[in-house]
Amino acid sequence: MTNENLAIAPLADLAAAGPAAACLDDVMARIGVDGLAAAFASPALLALIDQHAAAVRDALADAGRVVGAEGLASYTRSIAAGAARRGRSLPIAGQAPTTAAGWLSAEWSLLRLLGVCLLAVESDLR
Repeated sequence: MTNENLAIAPLADLAAAGPAAACLDDVMARIGVDGLAAAFASPALLALIDQHAAAVRDALADAGRVVGAEGLASYTRSIAAGAARRGRSLPIAGQAPTTAAGWLSAEWSLLRLLGVCLLAVESDLR
């Protein structure tokens, strides 16, 4: 299944200001649950997502922010806003790829947001 076949919802929903926890809950529901399940079953996908998570961690550190709910939510909104400007959308909850192959062919912004989800889980934020 490709991203073009997924039911989609506007990324602008994530780009709007709102509580950090609500933003992280939304991204987890849209992509984190299915994406992390696929990643934990696939060493190759988990390695890729871990690289994205490391890049997020580095970006937050470079901005003087910590890996916490506020920092991750801010980063999520930034990625969402950039993707929305390019006309890209996130799948609605329950419509993300469920296989490693589906995630390995996903666009960069989805993989980067899955990295955010991994950090949120590792930091016990979600």
